[in-house]
Amino acid sequence: MPSSSLPPAGSPSRDLLETFANQFPDRDYTIEIVCPEFTSVCPKTGQPDFGTLTFRYVPDRVCVELKSLKLYLQAFRNEGIFYEHVTNRIVDDVVAALAPRRLTLVAAFSPRGGITSRITVSHPAFDHLPPAP
Repeated sequence: MPSSSLPPAGSPSRDLLETFANQFPDRDYTIEIVCPEFTSVCPKTGQPDFGTLTFRYVPDRVCVELKSLKLYLQAFRNEGIFYEHVTNRIVDDVVAALAPRRLTLVAAFSPRGGITSRITVSHPAFDHLPPAP
């Protein structure tokens, strides 16, 4: 994608997500992607938030291209957004781009004030895919 078509920094857009054809669309299998360096900004304090995002999904017709996923997630770096909101927004965007059979995103945020948060969102709702063995 040419750099002129990229949204400005700090503007996460599902348009950044690219896909490629699933070579095994008749088979259910799980893809797990771990992104250990997710960063956004607390909208109340302006302080950076750090987390690990773990995607688990069963693809249908397409799979996500990893570099585009990285660029999409990096666009949240300066975004003031609560943990719950960003996790749900990412799931909505990934589901819109991929139309997976199933998807679970676990967002595990680093401690802030001695408290950790772990947000789990699935598509379809509450159909959580288990962690890899």
